[in-house]
Amino acid sequence: MKKHIVCFGDSNTHGYCADPNDTVTHGSRFDESERWTCLLQQKLGEDYLVLEEGLSGRTTVFPDALHESMDGLGVLYSTLMSHEPVDLLVIMLGTNDTKERLGVNAACIAIGMERLVRKAQSTMCWAKDKPNVLIVSPPHIRKELYDNPCGVPMGRGCIEKSQELASYLESTAKLVGAAFLDAQGVAEFNTVDGMHLTARGHRQLAEKLAEVIPGLV
Repeated sequence: MKKHIVCFGDSNTHGYCADPNDTVTHGSRFDESERWTCLLQQKLGEDYLVLEEGLSGRTTVFPDALHESMDGLGVLYSTLMSHEPVDLLVIMLGTNDTKERLGVNAACIAIGMERLVRKAQSTMCWAKDKPNVLIVSPPHIRKELYDNPCGVPMGRGCIEKSQELASYLESTAKLVGAAFLDAQGVAEFNTVDGMHLTARGHRQLAEKLAEVIPGLV
């Protein structure tokens, strides 16, 4: 059986594109030749099965009163069990947790990640009964967020919280025995809304993960 790599994230795992000129489809989603998950599949090869589980707006554990089923905790069990046996779970979340209306700081987001990872580790889905999680801290939200209409519902403080998040998530990874990757400086966010990967960013992230993942599984 192939090694199952489950990629659990938000719009940056789903492949949302904020700039139609940056994707070959000229639409709002990068296609299969552009998304980091698909590029990762190509780079890892046929011994791996990379599984996309991205949802725009997803948080770690915090419900969003404006949208249903946004907290990752509520769907993690069914997601993992649907793909078992899982060799590696890659979690890249935290950008949506910075929303002002959710009322949590970077430290609380990391506690949410801890809870999410511990839920994953306790789920009986793992290949060889060995939980294996990689936490990816997203790139920092850029200042362009506040120049874009989407920045209004995101609210204030998002940029600052995203800049503080990696250090907390790294500590969380050590606490729960997970691997860690900081995507700041690895994969670029666009200058349109300041919080989504560019096509280049998708390629960059896929390249980095393709270096890291074989050493984890």
